Amino acid sequence: MKELVNRDSRFISLKSVDCVPIGRDAAHHERAREKREESTEALHHRSNLFLVSSSSSRSSVHRSKMSKKRGLSLEEKREQMLQIFYESQDFYLLKELEKMGPKKGVISQSVKDVIQTLVDDDLVLKDKIGTSVYFWSLPSCASNQLRNTYNKLDYDLTSSKKRYNELLEQRENLKRGREQSDEREAALEELKTTELEHKKLKDELASYADNDPAALEAMKNAIDVAHSAANRWTDNIFTLQQWCSTTFPQAKEQLEHLYKEAGVTEDFDYLQ
Repeated sequence: MKELVNRDSRFISLKSVDCVPIGRDAAHHERAREKREESTEALHHRSNLFLVSSSSSRSSVHRSKMSKKRGLSLEEKREQMLQIFYESQDFYLLKELEKMGPKKGVISQSVKDVIQTLVDDDLVLKDKIGTSVYFWSLPSCASNQLRNTYNKLDYDLTSSKKRYNELLEQRENLKRGREQSDEREAALEELKTTELEHKKLKDELASYADNDPAALEAMKNAIDVAHSAANRWTDNIFTLQQWCSTTFPQAKEQLEHLYKEAGVTEDFDYLQ
């Protein structure tokens, strides 16, 4: 089309050379030239419209092909698989569903995942019979699930309304005797001052914790326990030394060297 336009344009441009024949009127020649220019512009305009129309057609065809290639969404796949159960009202194995899925636009590789989502939502039931797992769903299953969901939500709504009314009543009860007044403001200010004083005294008391009689008594008791434990372990060490000396009399020097390395020296004795 572009070549046609260019060829016609060259032809018209050749015809548009201003060669005024002898004896012709100049005005008549000017009108003829203007008509030739108008015909050239009209031809270019038709050519542009043709190109735009062709481009739009190709774009629409491309969009149509892309839309055909678009797969189903998860919700659409769920609906298609449910239709298989509702239309037949029969029991199926997973491999049977994988063969039937492509007929509904669901590829066999995704049938298992789609069925599992339906099972999780209690829209499809499954049970193992022998070594096989069967899936089924009836229209009544969906209606029963919706009915149960409705009843649960209705119960929750009723409970929430009841709790809301209880809280409103509790709020009104708490408001009684707490109306804003000068007496209430004075009482709140006094409470704030008392709380600050209490915190100050509590911090001061904590600074005397080391001299607390109860703490000193607890320390004394802990000292007695530690003293008894030290003497008990000292007695255990003496018993072990006696057993080693009796059992290994030929290793006396080695045992004395071992005792020194362990810190059991000659002045090791019970605490008084």
